[in-house]
Amino acid sequence: MNKTVEQTLLDRRSIRRYEREAIPEADLDFIREAIRNTPTSYNGQQFSVIEIADQTLKEQLAELVRQKQFKTSNRVFVFLSDFNKISVAARAKGLEMPPFNDTADGLIVGTVDAALAMMSAIAAAESHGLGTCPIGYARTVDPAAISELLGLPQGVYLVCALAVGVPREVPQMKPKQPRELVIFREKYGVDNMAERLLDYDRTIREYHLHRETNASDADWISEMLGYYREGMDYQMLDALHKRGYALKK
Repeated sequence: MNKTVEQTLLDRRSIRRYEREAIPEADLDFIREAIRNTPTSYNGQQFSVIEIADQTLKEQLAELVRQKQFKTSNRVFVFLSDFNKISVAARAKGLEMPPFNDTADGLIVGTVDAALAMMSAIAAAESHGLGTCPIGYARTVDPAAISELLGLPQGVYLVCALAVGVPREVPQMKPKQPRELVIFREKYGVDNMAERLLDYDRTIREYHLHRETNASDADWISEMLGYYREGMDYQMLDALHKRGYALKK
């Protein structure tokens, strides 16, 4: 089933339960080509992707990340910021590789490229009727263990993982911020931003109260601040240094 562009982009939701059936090889090839055709900074293609079908490896990842989608989806794609490839190419040509990945901009460039590649994969998969679920916790839960499991060299770090499979569920759509809070005109900001954000906070609380599964009274603002407090304990700078991103400026 091929969806229109409108259906693909506007009906997208994260799928966490999958059927056991395989993904047609033609659909997988389309996802791979969409990834390969991702726009990148400088056309440097500062990203790579690991496609995982091996069930044992998926279960090892599921145990590490504590996300069932790793083992229940048919495929997991791991999106990486990658300065190793250009380093290998430079050495092969006898050229010196500048330490661009040691700069904040280098970190951003690789991260953006990998994120764009993941969005290419999401759009491709969803347009063919498949379900997807980005898994950002793969980046933070245990970078050293996951890097070893996936054999990541220096200059490569995991940005995000993506579960892909035939969906077993059609969950409710989560309310997104209204357009005026997302797309500003001419300059940053909108009138009565605090009031509009509080309205959205109430919308999310109503969604949580009445959703079909895992109902709660959680609001948006408190939930986000809780995630940020938890994230303060992630040792990502140390993890990046160990991956060869010795940020200096």
